[in-house]
Amino acid sequence: MKFLQNPWRHAPLPDGLSAIPGDVAEDATPVEALLAQCPKHRETPLVSVPELAAELGVSAIHVKDERNRMGLGSFKALGASHVIARDAVEVVGDDPAKALTGRTYVAASAGNHGLSVAAGAGVFGARAVIYLSETVPAAFAELLRAKGAEVVVEGADYEASMAAAEARAAAEGWTLLSDSTWDGYEIGKGVMEGYLAMAAEAARQIPEAPTHIFLQAGVGGLAAACAAYARRVWGDGPIITVVEPDAAETLMASIKAGRPTHAAGPVSTMGRLDCKDPSHIALKSLAQTADTFLSISDAECDDAISRLPVHGLATSPSGGAGFAGLLHAPRKELHLGPDARVLLYLSEGPVDA
Repeated sequence: MKFLQNPWRHAPLPDGLSAIPGDVAEDATPVEALLAQCPKHRETPLVSVPELAAELGVSAIHVKDERNRMGLGSFKALGASHVIARDAVEVVGDDPAKALTGRTYVAASAGNHGLSVAAGAGVFGARAVIYLSETVPAAFAELLRAKGAEVVVEGADYEASMAAAEARAAAEGWTLLSDSTWDGYEIGKGVMEGYLAMAAEAARQIPEAPTHIFLQAGVGGLAAACAAYARRVWGDGPIITVVEPDAAETLMASIKAGRPTHAAGPVSTMGRLDCKDPSHIALKSLAQTADTFLSISDAECDDAISRLPVHGLATSPSGGAGFAGLLHAPRKELHLGPDARVLLYLSEGPVDA
């Protein structure tokens, strides 16, 4: 476990962060209005776990359970499908199911993002092409095909499949739909804004404002959206901690450097969080909203999630990394005592494929 106090939380951002164009939205109203038109949309539950809270010596633990979001198995259902729905609203005619006929969305995916692209494209008549690396299990490719996506396996890792998807988008004139952002690419900001919906739901559902929020992060989209909304409704009250694999400390390294920074490392079992480069807009936002950054090992994460099934919260290493952060966090530095009220996001189901 490594721990970092955010030096930019209440300070001017360095040039390497302030120069990043764009900001994370804080208002979930437009997102929720769009979701209200989707027949598959339902709020996911916020679960109180008093036995786990007593075990860890805190007042309360509340878990936002995203394992059945729109039947797609994770919070990612809110992301790419939100961008595609916004595109459809701009051109919708008499038949929404054909609003985006002729348009192709292409993405690289290590997991659930691809399902969101495929599902959103299918609803509005678009085509989805999903690039997977050679490390992604064949069963996931079949899930994507069942959603109507064309699957291309290319590259030894996620970065290679992402490069292939980007090149194909440029060559074919397709829309590249990534869940990240970088210099010259901001479409991923709309993906991130989709995640505001679950943060808004959690804020309405929780009986009392949390004192601590632990947010798992890969490129940082989930963490940035949830932290931005938490600051909107609760101000400086909660201590917000961002948790990432120690094999992919890209956010921690970027905060230290004051600019987007690549983090080389081995493959992590936290597959969906095993991202070596940050989303630029997410990084800029978290530099202003997150109090601390924490990295955990695969072993620490595996230990943590093994404690969850008995409480009805079985998840994957990626989905339970926020809880692992709580379990292994330095309690004194974070003021994690008997009065602490903790908010966690269980971002996906138990199969980390």
